[in-house]
Amino acid sequence: MNKIAVTGGGGFIGLALVKALRKRKLQVRVLGRHRYSQAEQYGARCLVGDIRDQRFVRNCLEGVDTVFHVAAKAGIWGPWREYFGINVSGTANILAACLHNRVKRLVYTSTPSVVFGGLDLEGVDESVPYAARPLCHYQRTKILAEKLVLAANQDQLLTTAIRPHLVWGPGDTNLIPRLITRGRTGRLRIVGQGTNRVDISYIDNVVAAHLLLAQDLAGHGRSAGRAFFVSQGDPVALWPWINGLFHRLHMEPVNKRISLRTAWFTGLLMEAYHGLLSRQKEPLMTRFLAEQLGRSHWFSIGRIRKLGYHPEIDTTTGMNRLVAWLTAKGKIEPA
Repeated sequence: MNKIAVTGGGGFIGLALVKALRKRKLQVRVLGRHRYSQAEQYGARCLVGDIRDQRFVRNCLEGVDTVFHVAAKAGIWGPWREYFGINVSGTANILAACLHNRVKRLVYTSTPSVVFGGLDLEGVDESVPYAARPLCHYQRTKILAEKLVLAANQDQLLTTAIRPHLVWGPGDTNLIPRLITRGRTGRLRIVGQGTNRVDISYIDNVVAAHLLLAQDLAGHGRSAGRAFFVSQGDPVALWPWINGLFHRLHMEPVNKRISLRTAWFTGLLMEAYHGLLSRQKEPLMTRFLAEQLGRSHWFSIGRIRKLGYHPEIDTTTGMNRLVAWLTAKGKIEPA
């Protein structure tokens, strides 16, 4: 593993991965729709284009031996064509380009959302089936993309999929900022009983898991054609964890409650309303979000532990690092 391509190298996971790869003195090129100055500062080469463009992708992967396919359209609201184009067609383009250029290995960044099916998930492993009725375009297209990746596994191209859950830490551009914004504007509600437990994943551990799978594909290949849940290995009670973070940030705790049933049907109505008016802005509540906030979803990481994975950064240490980073960025209000 020497010449690496990272799609989505300007995002939270992608950029952290680029940094780790460059620390190992590996050649890294980043595929994205923009030039990412921080990736370039790490010493990566930015190739600007769209993974929906077959020719662009094919040219970018020439001479590469390993691909980390991190790019995706995330979020829970937006046009189907964008989700399908980026998450499914883009992934198909990456796979085709890998085969054309004889790339040996591909690690795909998936999500545990592919198995969310409207029930609590407590300690389940990778044998749990894909969701039969996805609740949002993101979930549906990530299922399709992961299936493509795992089905593409062959002697000429070894593929694997990693499912990190609720990734957080310094540099986070999604989970923590969304929580802080909603908390400060009073738009968070405890959904359900408030006792649901969820997996979380510190960014450094997620990067280490990506590297571990790539190294395995280059060696024994035990991860080839398989998906892997990744987390801290120690689920947290979601709402006490959120309120613990808010306490560290000198924010008011979330105390107001709404039943899961009410949140779910509110989400259904908001989705219908926004869809009818073709609104691009994400609804305050969706069915998928209600399930995320009100149900337990934590997973066995026994499969990846067998490959040698161990979450080196524990949750307490990670939280301390996050708060220090937020403080340096001026994101914490005075007490």
